[in-house]
Amino acid sequence: MRNWQKVYEDGSPVRAEIVKGVLEENDIQAVILNKKESVYQIHGHYEVLVPTSEALIAINIVKNEITF
Repeated sequence: MRNWQKVYEDGSPVRAEIVKGVLEENDIQAVILNKKESVYQIHGHYEVLVPTSEALIAINIVKNEITF
């Protein structure tokens, strides 16, 4: 994941999926990285990553077009 940058992080998988969907609607490739512990799923979070070349655009979309 060397050429990918985190643009969003949350404890909710639903919110991460929404962010991923909005980015993909704007033609930005996005993936979700599950950083939850594998056994109990209590601690950790989900990260939305995009290619580094599209990170600034993605960050602007996340900050300005998505509200929870």
